[in-house]
Amino acid sequence: MTAGARRAAVLGSPIAHSLSPELHRAAYAALGLDGWTYDRFETDEAALPGFLEGLGPEWAGLSLTMPLKRAVIPLLDSVSETAASVEAVNTVVFTEDGRRVGDNTDIPGMVAALRERGIERTDSAAVLGAGATASSALAALARICAGEITVYVRSEARAAEMREWGDRLGADVRIAAWDDAAEALRAPLVIATTPAGATDALAEALPDRPGALFDVLYEPWPTRLAARWSEAGGALVGGLDLLVHQAVLQVEQMTGRAPGPLAAMREAGERALAAR
Repeated sequence: MTAGARRAAVLGSPIAHSLSPELHRAAYAALGLDGWTYDRFETDEAALPGFLEGLGPEWAGLSLTMPLKRAVIPLLDSVSETAASVEAVNTVVFTEDGRRVGDNTDIPGMVAALRERGIERTDSAAVLGAGATASSALAALARICAGEITVYVRSEARAAEMREWGDRLGADVRIAAWDDAAEALRAPLVIATTPAGATDALAEALPDRPGALFDVLYEPWPTRLAARWSEAGGALVGGLDLLVHQAVLQVEQMTGRAPGPLAAMREAGERALAAR
């Protein structure tokens, strides 16, 4: 590599679908960082320690997706309070003195994506689903929701997990059964953290005047629920919004250049999705 060149990448398994290379490369181009490269590497939990040990001083940082967000924590020198709050690291920055520092940009990325749509505070909220993304949603809502957060789950095991996360995050969490998920749509803010197709049936249960929906999926997009929500005049935030906002924060941390080029990164993401 040429003098001054820096490297970054996204790791995970599977990883071929990741839009991170398109987003970060667009940021480097917009920032004039000609010597920077960003790649993707198929990496599982077993391979992660060896991958980290093999990195040289040219590495600036890593983006992490599943199943590495928790597995990386014991391999780091320090972890931010945000990442520790949900036991998930999606960003690793390598400092000049060789330390590995972990952070979570998903949580502030959610808050920033909502803020971009004019949603800065809410009196109450609903979360659909109780997987890994739901804990980040609770952490984001703990920052902006003044009242009760109702989480709709399919099992008692998931219910127990969400109650525990609520206690840890200082959020006022109420658990409800997935069979009653149509009730969630009456909340002023709904965050859907479920896999593709899981909320399709709810699209027929929209209230006359829906509030705001944050659907974390970006492919396929729009989901049936998101499409109906938009048609009904409700505010809509999508998975690409989250992906771009969390990636902007990663770029800022890895490059030391702020603010990150949000518009250029969003355009790159839209272009990449249109080509699929």
